[in-house]
Amino acid sequence: MPVVDLRGIPDFTADPYPYYAKLRAEGPVHSIRTDGIERAWLVVGYEEARATLADQRFGKDWRIADGWDEGASPIFANMLELDAPHHTRLRRLVAGEFTARRIEALRPRVEEITGELLDAMVPAGSADLVDALAFPLPMTVICELIGVPGLDRDTFRLLSNAVVAPVSPEAADEAARAMQTYLDELIAAKRRSPGDDLMSALIQTRDERGDGLSSEELVGMAFLLLVAGHETTVNLISNGVRALLDHPDQLALLRAEPELIDGAVEEMLRYEGPVENATFRFARERVTIGSQVIRKGDPVLVAIGSGNRDAGRYTEPDTFDIRREPRGHLAFGHGAHFCLGAPLARMEGRTAVRALLERCPGLARDPDGEGPQWLPGMLIRGVRRLPVRW
Repeated sequence: MPVVDLRGIPDFTADPYPYYAKLRAEGPVHSIRTDGIERAWLVVGYEEARATLADQRFGKDWRIADGWDEGASPIFANMLELDAPHHTRLRRLVAGEFTARRIEALRPRVEEITGELLDAMVPAGSADLVDALAFPLPMTVICELIGVPGLDRDTFRLLSNAVVAPVSPEAADEAARAMQTYLDELIAAKRRSPGDDLMSALIQTRDERGDGLSSEELVGMAFLLLVAGHETTVNLISNGVRALLDHPDQLALLRAEPELIDGAVEEMLRYEGPVENATFRFARERVTIGSQVIRKGDPVLVAIGSGNRDAGRYTEPDTFDIRREPRGHLAFGHGAHFCLGAPLARMEGRTAVRALLERCPGLARDPDGEGPQWLPGMLIRGVRRLPVRW
């Protein structure tokens, strides 16, 4: 099968969906090459993507892959990148913090933080929505939940962006090392001064055999909770607002019928969700997807953004329609690794968008603002800035 070279396509990052559509028309899975990826399989069809996400023949632990890096940072040995039974054990330790009841209990605080951010933003008449709302809201919420309210957020944001949306493999490696050092110091400080919070509980927890989390497991967990706890929601909010501003009819509809907010957020997630491609999976054995044979150890990317635009699943998939029934979208994954924080991200997204539209009735793009600076890479879908005015 010929390798599809995605390097050097000038507008792929800005608008990958036409390219995904072309690939889907040719088949559900393709061999690709891109910046930092010499060769991998890309699953682009909805049904095949959904099946692959839940297929236990594909592992997440990169240590089963051919040529894995023994010197990789412990931040990548987190539960997102592990398989059962290790994944199961780690997920169980934090699952209780993300139940529907716990998330509902957080709603008043999320609404309070949102109000405070808008109080600071609205009088100015214009802002970068990422800096003013989309980033600080989920960052504040996850820091309070974990118990690190004094986190240096500017530094952490730079490191987080460099890891999940690197400009080069070398930059990603450097950021990962810096992130590990940063988290080591954070955990050491929490050991010295524990509190009534999730990170203190994880440091002190013991399983049924009396075993606690290792130092590497704590670093991996802190990385995942902090990064996944804010990166996806930042881009859910900013991508969702961009979609509304790009579709004035839908913006007007949501203003007229604010009760549509739940469905609107689901359509935002389907239409342009924050995760373009799931993190790597590796074939544990020889697997066939469509007509393509995936060899044992081969890396596989599941194109969530492509699956969510598959006409075989959704009518007129490139149309943004907040009345759509987008049930079954893949924005939060599927299977054992379905995003644990999905209820929190949804609640934060609904709260932020609803409050923003109420407080800023004239919301529009700022014509004096710069054009979109797209996050690089194929993992996170979003922009660094979103200049708006009202």
